[in-house]
Amino acid sequence: MNQLFTSFDLSGHLLRNRVVMAPLTRSRAPDDIATEMVALYYAQRATAGLIVSEGTPISKEGQGYLFNPGIFTPEQIEGWKLTTRSVHAVGGSIFAQIWHVGRVSHTSIQKDGEAPVSSSARRAVGAMAYGYDKKGQPGFVEASPPRALSTDEIARVVSDYAQAAANAVEAGFDGVEIHGANGYLVDQFINPLANDRKDHYGASTMENRLRFALEVVDAVTARIGKERVGIRLSPYGQAYDMPLFDDIDGTYEMLVKALGERGIAYVHLMDHTRYAMGESKDEALSKRFDHLLARFRPLLPRTAIILAGGMNRDRAEALIETRTIDLAAFGQPFIGNPDLVDRLRNGWPLTTPDRDTYYGGGAKGYVDYAPYRAA
Repeated sequence: MNQLFTSFDLSGHLLRNRVVMAPLTRSRAPDDIATEMVALYYAQRATAGLIVSEGTPISKEGQGYLFNPGIFTPEQIEGWKLTTRSVHAVGGSIFAQIWHVGRVSHTSIQKDGEAPVSSSARRAVGAMAYGYDKKGQPGFVEASPPRALSTDEIARVVSDYAQAAANAVEAGFDGVEIHGANGYLVDQFINPLANDRKDHYGASTMENRLRFALEVVDAVTARIGKERVGIRLSPYGQAYDMPLFDDIDGTYEMLVKALGERGIAYVHLMDHTRYAMGESKDEALSKRFDHLLARFRPLLPRTAIILAGGMNRDRAEALIETRTIDLAAFGQPFIGNPDLVDRLRNGWPLTTPDRDTYYGGGAKGYVDYAPYRAA
């Protein structure tokens, strides 16, 4: 039961252990460019077998949070280079999570105050973006009503993903993770209760609801190679007004089967049915998620499975032991515990992170958490 700390071959890229640092939005880039402090933050946590960066927007249109380092301008590419070099200098590996938030944005973030875009014009009721309020102050604001992308525009958005992937490789990332989860743009196409389109990207048929996701995967793999590509998915996730829909299992089984046929590096699943650190949120949904997860393994013969959500060492070891997953991702625990791998390995207590410093601000609550020291 110590496989969590063994090495793993991720499509030809050797990871030193099976602990993954999950993507965590922290909003610490004042000009939307990764800084020296961002590089320090990731280097502190580079004992993880794999780091997946915070979501890095593929375009201004794709941004839903202020102070979020993007990957679409030359200055942003250059800014990320210090982070990737710093992680590699201490033996770590890092993928960039490439991100388009779709409708979970605000006019104050968008170019010329335009409406966010989505699969349809349906508003994400209750969803919050991190933009400017009416007084011009940064903070959480309700997501603005979106407009539906035209059929002709979709090819341009797919191209933006591919270009962002190429930019990430130029910036020194070992690969990219396509953000297809948590109620953001890819998810907005998959969910038939968020996608009311009538064209061939509509959700009325299984093939059509998955078309956008698979076009993005194909464009990215064509640009940088399948061994450098992962994707994050969140079956049963209800974040940002994403209601549960009929045939969730069938939808994701078909999608995962298609991903397995493409032989990408990994599928990263986010389990929204559980709270952090294993406390159950919805037992019935958790059982449904676990049943679906078990059915993914045969569909991914050459593709690794990463699982995040409600993760602790015991759960990670048990799931790796049964080959249900290959790698275990931890999110919030990495915020307060830069040395999380050592703490898990040795059974040391974990520092509880300060929620008030999750988004925005400076070094406090970002790079000032200390490694464990025995009394």
